[in-house]
Amino acid sequence: MVRYARTAHDPDWFAEYAKYETQARVIRFYRLSLIPGLFQTPEYARACITASRMVTDIEGAVEARMRRQDVLRRDDPPHVWVLLDESALLRPIGGPKVMRDQLAVIHELACHPQVSVRVVPQATNFYLGLDGSFNRLALARGSLAFVEAPGGGRLIQGDSELREFEVRWDRIGDSALPWDASRKLIARRMEQWNDQLA
Repeated sequence: MVRYARTAHDPDWFAEYAKYETQARVIRFYRLSLIPGLFQTPEYARACITASRMVTDIEGAVEARMRRQDVLRRDDPPHVWVLLDESALLRPIGGPKVMRDQLAVIHELACHPQVSVRVVPQATNFYLGLDGSFNRLALARGSLAFVEAPGGGRLIQGDSELREFEVRWDRIGDSALPWDASRKLIARRMEQWNDQLA
């Protein structure tokens, strides 16, 4: 019973996650198909939220997502490490203009001293991250991981399971391009979206 309780999905997981995110010293995102909410432009967020057809107050949800980004502007911002599958750069969320502008933001953020963005190229064969996205937070005391799933998510606090996510992070990173090559790839994809607007 304890094992099932620990692995159960909590439909209200995000409220708890958001609380921890504001306190984090280090935030790590691995994203398979979407840009992390902490980096989303309002237009990208709006396109995602609208297309989900799960939210009635779309503008309220967009504003809430944008408020999360305050953590990046605090006096002592966390270090944010992002591993992105290249598919997140290619999926036409909101259309070419929204994608061009979204990738421009990521390209700029990648130069921030507190931020690292690395991309796993689409040409990569199987790698460990293909089975789903996750977040890891390092707090003043301890670490947490979060896994999203349809209808809920799961907070992971146990040491042995957290170690598994550390290994998973490192192995996904083994498949990612270095920072400078990742930034060049983001710039190329941004230009491709821009070309579609011509």
